[in-house]
Amino acid sequence: MQQKIVGYHQDEVGDWVADLACGHGQHVRHNPPLTSRPWVLTKSGRQQFLGAELNCKHCDEEETS
Repeated sequence: MQQKIVGYHQDEVGDWVADLACGHGQHVRHNPPLTSRPWVLTKSGRQQFLGAELNCKHCDEEETS
């Protein structure tokens, strides 16, 4: 289920986690070549993606239960 990014925080090892409108979180790592998200490395980059939608796997799981 698509959910909007409403904020960010860092986990215990410093990786960025997007806070989603549904209350869940999703890691948004920049880990080339597997995942290319250079925008997550700067505050201005993260702010540009506020309101963007990510697929929330937790919501998808809840929907099928």
